[in-house]
Amino acid sequence: MALRILTRRGFRGGVHPPENKELTAEKPIEILPPPPVVVIPVQQHIGAPGQPIVQAGDRVRVGDRLTEPGGYVSVPVHASISGIVKAIEPRPHPLGTTALSIVIEGDGQDEWSDTVVDDEAWDQLPAEEIRERIRMAGLAGMGGAAFPTHVKLSPPPNKPIDTFILNGAECEPYLTADHRLMLEYPEEIVRGMKIILRVLRPAKAFIAIEDNKMDAVRAMRQAVQREGLSCEVVALPVKYPQGAEKQLIKALTGREVPRGGLPMDVGCLVHNVGTARAIYQAVAKRRPVIDRVVTVTGRGVVEPKNLLVRIGTPFSFVLEHCGGIRDGAARVLMGGPMMGIAQFTLDVPVVKGTSGIVVLNQEEVDRRQMAVCIRCARCIDACPMGLMPTTLYHLVKAKRFEGAQDYGVLDCIECGSCAYVCPAGLPLVHAMKWGKMEVSRKLRAAG
Repeated sequence: MALRILTRRGFRGGVHPPENKELTAEKPIEILPPPPVVVIPVQQHIGAPGQPIVQAGDRVRVGDRLTEPGGYVSVPVHASISGIVKAIEPRPHPLGTTALSIVIEGDGQDEWSDTVVDDEAWDQLPAEEIRERIRMAGLAGMGGAAFPTHVKLSPPPNKPIDTFILNGAECEPYLTADHRLMLEYPEEIVRGMKIILRVLRPAKAFIAIEDNKMDAVRAMRQAVQREGLSCEVVALPVKYPQGAEKQLIKALTGREVPRGGLPMDVGCLVHNVGTARAIYQAVAKRRPVIDRVVTVTGRGVVEPKNLLVRIGTPFSFVLEHCGGIRDGAARVLMGGPMMGIAQFTLDVPVVKGTSGIVVLNQEEVDRRQMAVCIRCARCIDACPMGLMPTTLYHLVKAKRFEGAQDYGVLDCIECGSCAYVCPAGLPLVHAMKWGKMEVSRKLRAAG
C-alpha cells in the first residue's frame, strides 16, 4: 500500500471557491434522536419508483421494507423508525417536486426488524449474493447521484473494470460529512471497499482524498494497513469539482470518459466513501439504509453540526436540533452552494442523497445583478467538461434545443463552475438544466 500526493492539477478547468469547511470540520458526528414522524418518499434514486407493500394502519419496525422495487434499476425504501403507517400520499420532495411518500408516526420504542442481523461469513459471499443484499438494502449512491449501487456493480461483460476509485474528495464547499466518516469509521469504509473489490476484481484500486483533509488521508491509510487491503491512497490538490467522477478518473488515470459515455467505457468505476460504508452494513450486518450522515452548516445556522439522521426526518426537525435558523438567513439548500438545490419549505425530508443542509445568510448568497455577456470566456476556461456555457445558454434561451444537443448540453455535470466565474451573473446552470431536460424529453419521445 502506498501514499501518493499529486502536486499538479489533473483535469482541465475547475474553480477555487471559498471552502468554508471550518464550520464543521472538527465537529464529531452526533446521533440525532429519532423524530416523532418521518416522511419517506418511495423514490430516492435514479430509476423506477418502488411500489408500496404497506398500507395505512400497518405497524412497522426499523428496517422493515416498505416498497417493492419497480424494476431492475430500482431499490426499495425501509422504515427508519418503528410505529404506525399513518398515510401514503404525495408530499414535498427536496428535489423541488412532490412525491408519493409513506408517513410513519413513531411509537418511541425504536424497535428493529429481526431481519437486521450480523453475518459472520460476510467476506465469503459470492458476488451475486452481495449484489442482491446491496439491492434489497436500498442502496443508491450516497454521494448525491443516487444511482442504484447494485446496477453500478454489474458492468456488462464487454465493459470490464480494471480500475476502482473510492471517492473521498468531498470538494463541495461547506460539506464535511465524508471527511468525518473517514475519520470516525475508516475500518467500515475499507471493509465496504473490500466487498466492492471482491465483486469487481479490478487490477488497480485507489482511495482519493483532497489534500485539505490530510488527517483523513492518514486515517484511511492506517485502516487500509490494518485490513490488509491492496490499494493506493492518493492526496489530490484542492480544486472544484475534483469529486466529480469523470474529473477524478482523469486526475488519477489520465483517461477521459468519452462524450455521452460512462466511466465503465474507460474501464473505471467510482464509489463514494459513504456508499462503501453502507455496502459493508448491508452485506455484513444486513442493515438497510435507514440513516445517513448530514452536514448541517452555513452562517444562517445557530450551531453547525455533523449529524447521523434517520431517513425521512423533516429538515425543520434537523435544524431545531442545531439551535434553529438565525435572523437574516436568506437561503436553505439541500447540498452545498455549488450543486445544492434551494428549498421552498422546511417540511421536506432528509433522503438518501442528502449530504448536507446549508443555510446561507445574506452575505453568503450571490446577489449579482444579471448583465449582458461580455464574451470574456471565463466560463469556457472554468468548465471541466470543455463546453461553451454561454453559447449553450443562448441556444437554450432561444429554445434551439437541437443546437444545444449538438454543443453537448447533455455532457454538462451541473457543477456550477461557469456560473461561479461569470461576471455577468448569467443563470447558466438553470439554462443547462432546462436544456438537458428538454433534450432528454425529445430523445425519449423519439424512442
